[in-house]
Amino acid sequence: MSYLSIKNISKKFNGGEADEVVALDGINLDIDDNEFICLVGPSGCGKTTLLRIIAGLETATSGTVVLTDHEITDPDPERGMVFQEYSLFPWMTVSENVAFGLEMKGIDKETRNAKALEYIDLVGLKQFKNSYPHELSGGMRQRVAIARALATDPAVLLMDEPFGALDARTRNTMQRELLAICERTKKTVLFVTHSVDEAVFLSDRVIIMSARPG
Repeated sequence: MSYLSIKNISKKFNGGEADEVVALDGINLDIDDNEFICLVGPSGCGKTTLLRIIAGLETATSGTVVLTDHEITDPDPERGMVFQEYSLFPWMTVSENVAFGLEMKGIDKETRNAKALEYIDLVGLKQFKNSYPHELSGGMRQRVAIARALATDPAVLLMDEPFGALDARTRNTMQRELLAICERTKKTVLFVTHSVDEAVFLSDRVIIMSARPG
């Protein structure tokens, strides 16, 4: 049985209208535990839409997404998401940003601060734990976003072009660091990218998505 199973997922916007847009049409994908999958395809082919459906941030028009033995219908801590834009709270320190998801889960302050520090250390930013996002470089802010996604111990890590806004040197560094983090944490990863080179370097399997079907 697959760890994450995507069955016949379709997504239409403005369904039934003259300007109906078919973003996804009959997508099927089975992903194993601890597998790193990259989704590659042209802009507008539905990569981000599929990721958002798996995250529970959007509802499919038809089809199902099943994680282990339960169907995904809403966001929950079982899926951690990292966006291309860092999406950090500018008024929070690095520690507070990383601990945010743990606070939402109702974990006590002492425990969540210790857990946050563990993941800040994992991404190599322990000395910046009290810094604010505007004091960090782009690569450092993305490290914080990865730490925040991992801190809640999700079953699946969803990454939507997380290195797309970084310069080439920083992007290469972050790719290597991500592989090291995944080796240590044993996470199942679904990673969206425009770059075939990035996909081949990072993943166990590359899924090519074609241009939008309608």
